[in-house]
Amino acid sequence: MKKLEDAVLENMESTIIDFSPAVGGLIMSDDCVHPTVPVRKVVEKFFESPQLDALAVVEGREAVGLVTRTKLLFSVFRRYGFELYGKKPIIVIADPNPLAVSENERLDMVIEMALSRNVQDIYDEIIITDANETYKGILSVRQMFIQQSNLLANSIVQREMAHERAKELEKVNHVKSQFIANVTHELRSPVNAIIGLAELMKISCEKGYIDQLRDRLNLIMSGATHLRAIITNILDLSKLEAGKMEIINEDFDLMRIIREVAETTKVLLGTKPVDVVIGSKFREISVMSDPVKVKQILTNLMSNAAKFTEQGKITIAIAASPDELTICVTDTGIGIKRENMEKLFTAFGQVGNVATKRHEGTGLGLTITRSLLDMLGGRITLKSEFGHGTTFQVALPMKNNALPLEEDNHENKW
Repeated sequence: MKKLEDAVLENMESTIIDFSPAVGGLIMSDDCVHPTVPVRKVVEKFFESPQLDALAVVEGREAVGLVTRTKLLFSVFRRYGFELYGKKPIIVIADPNPLAVSENERLDMVIEMALSRNVQDIYDEIIITDANETYKGILSVRQMFIQQSNLLANSIVQREMAHERAKELEKVNHVKSQFIANVTHELRSPVNAIIGLAELMKISCEKGYIDQLRDRLNLIMSGATHLRAIITNILDLSKLEAGKMEIINEDFDLMRIIREVAETTKVLLGTKPVDVVIGSKFREISVMSDPVKVKQILTNLMSNAAKFTEQGKITIAIAASPDELTICVTDTGIGIKRENMEKLFTAFGQVGNVATKRHEGTGLGLTITRSLLDMLGGRITLKSEFGHGTTFQVALPMKNNALPLEEDNHENKW
């Protein structure tokens, strides 16, 4: 199978600037004179137009000669030039056999023809005709070289861009392949666990071991919750990339959602000696936002904390002001090295080190979290010390109407 980089480069070949276009599109001038025009008139025309370097001599629709500024002035100012100047038609000093090429000729071929002329016949201008040898205009050899140089420069730049793009696509392809492998593992693990536990429950029911059912039900719930989170993240990433994710704002009680997320987190922790704590001075917080998106943001953060915390506690703390709500998720887990912090928000990416290697995952949760916060007009910040825990702080702009707790208790342990 052909490498992705080779395929991209082949595709770029078809879109890269044509290195040798037809010369018809490069014509600089279509000025011309009739063969019988007096030399004097042509000299005056050159004097009036300092930028004019050559004129075609055209009879009917056919080019019969070429007059260049250098040759014309040299001839006029020679001995007997005055007689020539006053009486003779321009055709007597025009080059009767200029290089003439079809407008459909390729640039590189015309340059080669121009340089292949005899030394005495080499000058800057050539005549361009159509397929019927009708005069179309004049093209400068110097201008052809400039055009060719520009095309070459553009070609080199585009090829470098193609190489860089190919490398990026190859890298993305590799990362996505790893992602698919991770997702496959992540989906298989909870599914196998659920099937295995269901079989054990069946055996327990058949043998009458009813007391074992509760523990196994809790484990099944944990596996199913984890499985649902993986599927939700994959589907949401697809929606975000397709621009189909919608925000639906409504009034809801944030504290109810936080309590639900805390319960889910406890299920994910299983038998780990980790407490889940809600730190808040509010019993209710009525806010206007998208409750589904807010719950997903908090679920992703709390699930991440549960995955990397083996003991201690996970705290979700809330602070409200008239125009902003701040939610902090703090854990006592393994922490994150400074150089790895930005990688956490990269799609399909996970931090790879000895401490986190055994924690498999899709690497989508935090990427989706930041994207959802951008849609809600919020932001997320991260503080962490490797080996000593992590804090994610989410700020959401919203109007709120917070009701204080009846008791002066700022921590509810789950």
